[in-house]
Amino acid sequence: MEPSPPRQPVLFVPHGGGPCFFMDWPDTWDHMAAHLRGIAATLPARPDGIVVMSGHWQTGVPTVTSAAHPPLIYDYDGFPPHTYHLQYPAPGAPALAAEVLDLLARAGMPGEADAGRGFDHGVFIPFMLAFAQADIPVVELSLPRECSAAHTLHMGAAVQPLRARNILIVGTGMSYHNVRHLMGRDPQSDAPSRAFDTWLARAVESPPPLRAEALTHWAQAPGARICHPTPEHLLPLVFAAGAAGNDPGRRDYSDTIMGKALSGFRFG
Repeated sequence: MEPSPPRQPVLFVPHGGGPCFFMDWPDTWDHMAAHLRGIAATLPARPDGIVVMSGHWQTGVPTVTSAAHPPLIYDYDGFPPHTYHLQYPAPGAPALAAEVLDLLARAGMPGEADAGRGFDHGVFIPFMLAFAQADIPVVELSLPRECSAAHTLHMGAAVQPLRARNILIVGTGMSYHNVRHLMGRDPQSDAPSRAFDTWLARAVESPPPLRAEALTHWAQAPGARICHPTPEHLLPLVFAAGAAGNDPGRRDYSDTIMGKALSGFRFG
């Protein structure tokens, strides 16, 4: 009798600022880069595939990349020329993309496949460190526009069965994403970022029913709207929490970058 495939955890990973890990930005992103490079060694096995939601792809309905060889989308501006030639030739997974759509449809969330869409920098930049060999098939799942936290949680729950088939589910974003304050090194949001980060860690580490309730109402947390004027970089964490089911969550990365508290999380 063949052994059952490993059950993968669920991750929420920070993707940094643009192509920050591949340019001269001394000391700022080193801790985050080290965290990303260490992720693969913490998994129970090499995943057979990855389903990832990035904060950088929003659509009308849930949409998946379905090409066998998705290109890259250099969706950042004003960075050194070499950062527009970075390569991450990970294969796509058309069959896995179809399975994701089937699971979403069964949960009442019909979606679409996009054979022309590539991986945005919210995927390929952190994955260049976390899965540097680029040999694991990747399917990116979009975040629907106007998607509530409750709906995003439901999307995560719908794809949870994939974990039992050695598929890794990942949300990528930033636990703090007020770009104007971050890049301007504006100190007025330093304290709110710490308050929100503390609240977020407690929410993730709460028992699953309380976790779901807290994350559904994240906008009521201290400092929430200062840290996230728009929600697209936080909702991939909510997606990850939905895919976690009843597994416990914990903060597995904590840092302060340009005065702002930032975290990463793991479930299961």
